[in-house]
Amino acid sequence: MTDFTEQDLSGSTFQRVDLSGSRLREVRLTGATIQDADLSGLRVRSAWLDGVRMMGVEAPDLEIYGALGRVVVNGVDVVPLVEAELNRRMPERALMSPTDVAGFRLAFETLDRLWEGTVERARALPAERLHERVDGEWSFVETLRHLGFAHACWVSGVVLADPSPWHPLDLPWDEAPTFEGVPWDRDVRPPLEEVLELRAQRRATVAAVIADLDDDGLTRHVSSATPFMAEADSLTVGRCLEVVLNEEWEHRLYAERDLAALAT
Repeated sequence: MTDFTEQDLSGSTFQRVDLSGSRLREVRLTGATIQDADLSGLRVRSAWLDGVRMMGVEAPDLEIYGALGRVVVNGVDVVPLVEAELNRRMPERALMSPTDVAGFRLAFETLDRLWEGTVERARALPAERLHERVDGEWSFVETLRHLGFAHACWVSGVVLADPSPWHPLDLPWDEAPTFEGVPWDRDVRPPLEEVLELRAQRRATVAAVIADLDDDGLTRHVSSATPFMAEADSLTVGRCLEVVLNEEWEHRLYAERDLAALAT
């Protein structure tokens, strides 16, 4: 197999070329044109798709999971329809876009209640299964470790300006840049209770932040004390809490999906 690593192939033409089974990672396709292509079985993960146009496509089976702004299908922006349907199926989801401190408090309390049920389902499985990945996604324990990282990064590292908020079990996202001093242990297999203990500490930190906030405090501008988001100049306390809320909500859904698969 040909290996194209650290090469500039911009402007290249690939015509009647078989790229089946190829792996593209950290690849820039800005402005590329794909025409008359068979994309069956394509998997796209952690991609930025701003301004993408697909014309004349046939999609008998297409799934999209992610943060959607405007998605027009045959002339109809489907995002409002999807949002309304998701909120109908999961009424608690509407609480995940708070605009004041009381709303943030209710949202996190709701998440804690939902996670209690998810953790109980996890405890019903053999301990070793909680380290198993389903379809290449994080295991249940890895998911909790990643949420610990999210709390440390956005709450402790940005809102509280702690330059080193990490715990050895914290797990950054797969495509994250590596920085000295930031833990990234892919092989450790801690017991569930150890991870839950750390999670309780992180959740207590968020609760303390919210307890000290008023509505004006949500708009306070903050900057990151860690290498992550160091260049961001428009972060607010509210925005950081929104990111953690979204992480908690979405990863619980992923965990529920994978626990159901493990149980069968």
